[in-house]
Amino acid sequence: MELRDVGRRYGVRGRWVLRGVGLRVPGGTLLRVEGGNGSGKSTLLRLLAGVDAPSAGRITGRPRTAYVPERFPAALPLTALGYLTRLGRVHGLGRRAADRAARDWLERFDAGRYARTPLRELSKGTAQKVAVAQGLVGAPGLLVLDEAWTGLDGESRRVLDRAVLDRVADGGAVVFVDHDPRRLAGECGAVHRVEGGRLVDVSAGPRARVRRVRVEAEGAGPLPDGLPGDPVRERLSGAVRLTVAAADSDALLHALLTTAPPWHIRSVTAAPAPEEPHR
Repeated sequence: MELRDVGRRYGVRGRWVLRGVGLRVPGGTLLRVEGGNGSGKSTLLRLLAGVDAPSAGRITGRPRTAYVPERFPAALPLTALGYLTRLGRVHGLGRRAADRAARDWLERFDAGRYARTPLRELSKGTAQKVAVAQGLVGAPGLLVLDEAWTGLDGESRRVLDRAVLDRVADGGAVVFVDHDPRRLAGECGAVHRVEGGRLVDVSAGPRARVRRVRVEAEGAGPLPDGLPGDPVRERLSGAVRLTVAAADSDALLHALLTTAPPWHIRSVTAAPAPEEPHR
């Protein structure tokens, strides 16, 4: 698959979100996309997935593609199994094969017991498992993941990591965005950064560190599900420490303060940068 001088803007006179993008995505490739909030990462992923059309340039050679968006429309009038089976059929599987694949992925994400549950009745975490499973059920040639790990529990994140690496090993291409700089570190064949509407290959150069924030909080009830930024959790004496990307810290604080009963914020501090791995 190849993007040639691709640009995207919204409206004839709208500003260019992306411009002059050139990118090759061969099979068997794992490609990470980075960039600040509002830089155009999600727009690039939507172009790759074929959800949006370019305003300029050409995209050629797109294989059969699956896309896991940042926000999953869980209000669809289907059960988890019914939805995944339909997606399997869309990808060309027969009825029995689609049903088998749908059940398999639900079990892998420990969500098999929700197979007959309507999507609108699922918790945010379980709905996210279904969202990720719909990208994997048809073994696509190109898998596009926009913050797909956010909202998953630790074991489900590991299942998705393994599934991504298996897809690449089988000759598929995977392009992903994730707020955690450690996600699949050392496994990516290329890393590109969206800056000023342009795409910059930063695979060989020094990687910009993602600023992270530590929030220490205490509360009478359990932590809310699906906290913004999927923070790393550490238990403290009578409290919990949550470490999250700085870009997600405001949303995290809002979620803690507006839950019932609200959590008390002890402190908000900058987290130390992770050490660079020895080469």
